[in-house]
Amino acid sequence: MPIKLLHVGLGPIGAAIVRQASRRGGLVVGGAVDLDPGMAGRDLGDVVGLRRHLGIKVSTDLKAALRALRPDVAIVSTTSSLGAALPILEAILKAKVPIVSTTEELAYPVKANAALAKRIDATARRGRVAVLGTGVNPGFVMDALPIALTAVCADVTAIEVDRIQDARARRLPFQRKIGAGLTPEEFAARVKAGTVRHVGLAESIAMIAESLGWKLDRVTDHIKPQIADEPISSGDIVVERGAVTGLIQDGVGYRKGKAVVTLHMEAYLGAPDPYDEVRITGSPPLVVRVSGGVHGDIATASIVLNSIPKILQAPPGLRTMRDMVLPSFAGTLLK
Repeated sequence: MPIKLLHVGLGPIGAAIVRQASRRGGLVVGGAVDLDPGMAGRDLGDVVGLRRHLGIKVSTDLKAALRALRPDVAIVSTTSSLGAALPILEAILKAKVPIVSTTEELAYPVKANAALAKRIDATARRGRVAVLGTGVNPGFVMDALPIALTAVCADVTAIEVDRIQDARARRLPFQRKIGAGLTPEEFAARVKAGTVRHVGLAESIAMIAESLGWKLDRVTDHIKPQIADEPISSGDIVVERGAVTGLIQDGVGYRKGKAVVTLHMEAYLGAPDPYDEVRITGSPPLVVRVSGGVHGDIATASIVLNSIPKILQAPPGLRTMRDMVLPSFAGTLLK
């Protein structure tokens, strides 16, 4: 039977997931919820930018939508913060509905979110359903992919991943999140406040280390701005010379005083030669590069939908990409 979906959160990523789901065989876009009152009562096709109506009105009432639709899976694309997403996740799990979410802090909850993760896991187990946090990063490029590549190694002593992105190809909220258009002073203040940063490096480092059986001494996360040498623009953002075009962020996990997991990310407007590269120091050593890089927004929508059959088969509780059955593209997704 087709898999009936409830989409929760209709920002750029949530909308991209709806658009792709509407084209995929075996999926039924059954309902949608967003707290934005400007979306309430509108046809979902209009809200997400399709050229046709879907005959589904966007609701602001999650519990009512769950009761009316009785979905097979809920897709949650609302926030990076696990704490902010908690009420939504719990309401869905209490209705005994599995979840695939793009909440970055859910991808592999670290120590700061351990209590919330335990609570979510317990709620999912009581409901006998599974919940997964995934995406392009965290969820694939900087964690699941390097973990999978180590399967052919007899020994691994270090992993390095570079992700270089031209942010002009990304959605506006992503460009805002990396600080594009800010002055250096504004950038520094927002980094300090935690509102400008890529969320997920600590989660990816923890996933890699625990998969390889490494106990880390510490994890560092450093952010600095990329400054424009000349004016550059992207959609609504215009960056003058001397302003910030994005960020450079480095997360490092140390074991016995040595850096064993190094994640380097550059995301800024006009970054030349985008690519993703995994380097494994081991036997055999491996270097795997994706020229042009993995398109973040397309890949996030895709991995969410491609994970649906696996989450329906997964044991109840909080799952991660580390313990999931490997997802893959499936033109037709059926229960």
